[in-house]
Amino acid sequence: MSSLRELCLGLPLRPLPPNRGRSSQVPHAPIRTPPLTLKEEKVAVSNALRYFPADLHSVLAPEFTDELRQFGHIYMYRFCPQIDMRAYPINEYPSQSTAAAAVMHMIMNNLDPQVAQFPQELVTYGGNGQVFSNWAQFWITMHYLSEMGDEQTLVMCSGHPQGLFPSAPSAPRVVITNGMIIPNYSSREEYEKMFAMGVTMYGQMTAGSYCYIGPQGIVHGTMLTVLNAGRRYLGLDNLSGKVLVTSGLGGMSGAQAKAAVILGCVGVVAEVDEAALRKRQQQGWLMQVTNSLDQCVAQIREARRMKKALSLGYHGNVVDLWERLVQESERTGELLVDLGSDQTSCHNPFSGGYYPVQLTFEAANQMMHTDPKEFQRLVQESLRRQVTAINKLSEKGMFFWDYGNAFLLEAKRAGADVMKDGGGGTEFKYPSYVQHIMGDIFSLGFGPFRWVCTSADPNDLAETDAIVTSILEKMMSEEETEGAVKQQYSDNIQWIRQAAKHKLVVGSQARILYSDQRGRISIAVAINQAVAAGRIKAPVVISRDHHDVSGTDSPFRETSNIYDGSAFCADMAVQNFVGDSFRGATWVALHNGGGVGWGEAINGGFGLVLNGSKDAEERARMMLNWDVSNGVARRCWSGSAGAYQTICRTMRENSGLSVTLPHRVEDEAMLDRALRR
Repeated sequence: MSSLRELCLGLPLRPLPPNRGRSSQVPHAPIRTPPLTLKEEKVAVSNALRYFPADLHSVLAPEFTDELRQFGHIYMYRFCPQIDMRAYPINEYPSQSTAAAAVMHMIMNNLDPQVAQFPQELVTYGGNGQVFSNWAQFWITMHYLSEMGDEQTLVMCSGHPQGLFPSAPSAPRVVITNGMIIPNYSSREEYEKMFAMGVTMYGQMTAGSYCYIGPQGIVHGTMLTVLNAGRRYLGLDNLSGKVLVTSGLGGMSGAQAKAAVILGCVGVVAEVDEAALRKRQQQGWLMQVTNSLDQCVAQIREARRMKKALSLGYHGNVVDLWERLVQESERTGELLVDLGSDQTSCHNPFSGGYYPVQLTFEAANQMMHTDPKEFQRLVQESLRRQVTAINKLSEKGMFFWDYGNAFLLEAKRAGADVMKDGGGGTEFKYPSYVQHIMGDIFSLGFGPFRWVCTSADPNDLAETDAIVTSILEKMMSEEETEGAVKQQYSDNIQWIRQAAKHKLVVGSQARILYSDQRGRISIAVAINQAVAAGRIKAPVVISRDHHDVSGTDSPFRETSNIYDGSAFCADMAVQNFVGDSFRGATWVALHNGGGVGWGEAINGGFGLVLNGSKDAEERARMMLNWDVSNGVARRCWSGSAGAYQTICRTMRENSGLSVTLPHRVEDEAMLDRALRR
């Protein structure tokens, strides 16, 4: 068993650690099938050997070749550290810099087997959201972080630690880029090759930026989404007796069951992987599990009748579930589902992100690498069947939305009936959750703000919960707080109050809520002051999901409610990454992909260490002002009335902010006349 000190000494080479191969105690990523030529295989192995002295190449080259051919990637299993991988208290990390120690705390949380989806493949969530590309990169990065000072910056390029470079104390300590590919080559096919060759990496969102906090983040986001879906589609605040049907209990989607219970509704979640399903049951996030559709339908009816909260895991394919619900509707006239969505990893449909209904889980895992073309055909056929069932239920009154996982996009590519009549071939018949639900919240400046207590002490987290509740209650009571803003504060106060009761912490001592610019700054300042006063025993890292007001340009998710033609433009996310870097962030990250898949989005994030100093407070004020206002300004310019009001109010509160405001076309008839000339 390694110690943290040993972990920070660099790659263990003399002697080499024994090659234990893949552990049978943890789930593993699906086998990849990159279409490499023999020449490209040679490059891939040669690239991996660059991390090791030449006298070790004769031992490692055959081993790496076998990994590449057997698993489709060189993970370097031999170097998987023999340590209890988790977020240790920050003062236990050997370091010269508090900021660097905080980054180590966050990295190890992302790889904690209780948190990570496929820990030995360094995948945190989403099926392929990597923290690093291989274990050599992990060891070298930890070594750099343990040695660096506050006048150096660690540069990370798609998992590869390029090195420490001199920089100012005010500069970020770590700058991360993942998957930055020349646009014409940012295709799924090119990605499979480049990842196999070890030259790029898909960091998802908070996997590759070291800011994942376990499924709590998506529990909160899902809770808010379903709550506001109930308000919009059903006209209800109370969802007791209402049924949500969806799929996925993996890294991110595992949160759906918990969110349903918090809201008091009936959440039915299909999952083909029994290991993922049992993990959520052991965590207490699933109340019941069944592999029988008859039993599933009976439990739905009972829970609806009794109006009791229920999280029910169906061990089977969601297509079978949807089709059975159609049969029940046609047989009895009873619509058993009110709300529907999907959280399979459809951004990665042919490599384990979506399992076709025609195959068992085991048969699918085999076919995806033995006969990938036939597997792709079955996936697309399965998607068409799923959409057919969803369409029938929607016609009877169910409300369905896309959860930003590329479900509708892949269904469209499969030839399913998902396009909106009169939509010009670009609009789906079902909205994304950003279009109908979260987009209005983003326009108010609200998004997923989070913090991590690096002491790893639950008492520190409880202290932050009390601080934040007090701040939100005070802001909510102020006369100038508008109704829509007040509603968001109220929802998040309820979330914080329930968080401890629902045991949402998995991994690091972290919390998330949705907050606007004013709230984020107030929270950061108050937490920093509590650290300074000793009420919180160690520094606190503040961060956010990349899925936020300003963090992501993604035309099928975060910017799907932008209609001025700029939904496919990525200036906002890139500007955010750059602006955060010189306004005080401790580390910054910019990624290709995230949520909807490789080539479909540009997104970025940050981490900022609150160490109790005046400098940390100034950094938080400066950076958080920018981090929110950037996105609100962009949404305002694109035509959002809510964002217009929000940015105008923010300019009144901040004399240094001056944003270009749009002039709306008042006379549409005049415009039509001009175009007819």
